[in-house]
Amino acid sequence: MKYLHTMVRVSNLEESLDFYCNKLGLKELRRWDNEQGRFTLVFVAAPGDEDACIELTWNWDPEDYGEARNFGHIAYQVDDIYEICQRLLDGGVTINRPPRDGRMAFVRSPDRISIELLQAGKALPPQEPWLSMPNTGHW
Repeated sequence: MKYLHTMVRVSNLEESLDFYCNKLGLKELRRWDNEQGRFTLVFVAAPGDEDACIELTWNWDPEDYGEARNFGHIAYQVDDIYEICQRLLDGGVTINRPPRDGRMAFVRSPDRISIELLQAGKALPPQEPWLSMPNTGHW
């Protein structure tokens, strides 16, 4: 048995690609438009970890996916949790659970999918502005 991918439905493909690729740092691997089924599949992954894909499924006909809390979350190990959180914050992404402990943070995609970010190795020393930043919303 081999892991293939995790699928999440997205309501706005361009907004989701901006989040996953431009802000989070994943890269688009492949795309498939199915005119008969009226959907597009876009596979994205972290550079160097292309075997662990997320399949972004965009159904062309609008649909409300709700809060998506039944999904759980997607988790990525990162080299510098403060750097990626700052990049996301600068890109307009809300940090729902800041990395106050230097180890873990949560953000949400435009479709409210929770993304957990975990510091590789040992936690970084706590530092501002993260140390005193409150939680925002839920994840």
